[in-house]
Amino acid sequence: MTPAAPASGGKVYLLGAGPGNVDHLTVRGQQVLRQADSLIYDALVDPRLLAQLSAACDTIQVGKRGGQPSTPQSEISQLLVDQCQQGKQVVRLKSGDPFIFGRAAVEIQALKAANCDFEVIPGVSSALAAPLLSAIPLTDPALSHGFGVFTAHNLQTLDWATLANLETLVLLMGGRYLGDICHQLQIHGLRGETPVAIIHWASQPQQRLWQGTLLSIAQLTKGERLSPCIIVIGEVIRLREFLSPTVPSSSANIAKALTRKIILATRAAGQSSSFTTLLSRQGATVIELPALEIRPPSSWAALDQALEHLSGYDWLVLTSANAVTFFLDRLLAQGLKADFIPTSYVADALVEEFPVPLPGLRLLFPRVETGGRDVLVKEFTAQTATVTEVAAYESGCPQAMASGAAAALQQGQVNAVTFASSKTVRHFIQLMAAQFGEGWRGLLDGVAIASIGPQTTQACYDCLGRVDIEATTYTLEGLTEALVQWANHG
Repeated sequence: MTPAAPASGGKVYLLGAGPGNVDHLTVRGQQVLRQADSLIYDALVDPRLLAQLSAACDTIQVGKRGGQPSTPQSEISQLLVDQCQQGKQVVRLKSGDPFIFGRAAVEIQALKAANCDFEVIPGVSSALAAPLLSAIPLTDPALSHGFGVFTAHNLQTLDWATLANLETLVLLMGGRYLGDICHQLQIHGLRGETPVAIIHWASQPQQRLWQGTLLSIAQLTKGERLSPCIIVIGEVIRLREFLSPTVPSSSANIAKALTRKIILATRAAGQSSSFTTLLSRQGATVIELPALEIRPPSSWAALDQALEHLSGYDWLVLTSANAVTFFLDRLLAQGLKADFIPTSYVADALVEEFPVPLPGLRLLFPRVETGGRDVLVKEFTAQTATVTEVAAYESGCPQAMASGAAAALQQGQVNAVTFASSKTVRHFIQLMAAQFGEGWRGLLDGVAIASIGPQTTQACYDCLGRVDIEATTYTLEGLTEALVQWANHG
């Protein structure tokens, strides 16, 4: 009997996300995320992983967390089949590696039964990564000739006598059962002085480590929320003090101000985000939300005509990076140098500090086609300067919210959202309403609103009713500093 053909065009990728942090996702993993039509993902993955997705990708969280409601495995398997049979490229994103306590076998059986095409993509297991990132070697010529990896999900199924004889033991999903684990190992012959390390949120900015012994570790962690964690037991833990990186006694020892903060940064689509770099250097996890699309104006005619008669103007006024970029691209030249830059990056300061008398001057003003502020033109004109406005670019709202940003907001993971222009505020609201409907405002409860300067702040008050953080220097560096101060005093 000839088997039926696979579901037309559809394919499921069972992808290992690694220990959590986006930095440990494989290159192949990045490729399939970017081409995904549908993402079905576990808990514990870095929200920045979802930033790899296209805006059109559907996201469905099915993560299993101990003691919390979770999607039944049968429903997850059927969901994969249904999405694949619709012809979609489906990514099933799993924490760690799909074949290490990832329940991939059940899902593969369902896919094969439905004749769905699939591919399994490995990930770095947290069982391996967490000890390494904590300077704990799982093997050592003298202290550990091998190691065992087990799940503590069901303690009754474990052969404790065998586990107690292993030189190094790694346990996943054991935070709630730490006392029982230590007790069982001791009554089966393991010395109470045996070292124990608990690694919480391995690879993430909020990673923590507790180190003790089978006798002391439960008391050391009393009252702490350990999940998610990796438990390592064995003499190799004593090597940490020799293998940990040596950090000079300098500012490198100071905790970064934005560690454990998730910042949603609105920006223009397609533009590199130096702001993300600034925030990341302060320890923040940054999720970028394109809230502005920069594109050419509806017609180049006015700018082209102005370029042909540049000698007829006394000054060229450029008030945004986009205007500079589009103007220079159209001019097909490099090295145009500004003759004057105001001390404060707002239009009002440009008028107040203009270096020569304005009466009688002819000013060429390439700018956004629609939606820009009129204050500059009004002030120049009031002082009898002649201003020629030409459209150099246009900005608009993206069609849909980025999947990673939507998921982080919906899961309550975001600590702050930043705005660098009035338009990003208005577009953010459009995207929120389209994504979440009338209840979108509730998702911002407890989320700090951060503004780059007075005009953006006014837009935040008009549209959101509040501003919690405002830069005193109206630059991305100034906004970063304001966030650092907020975190330090929060």
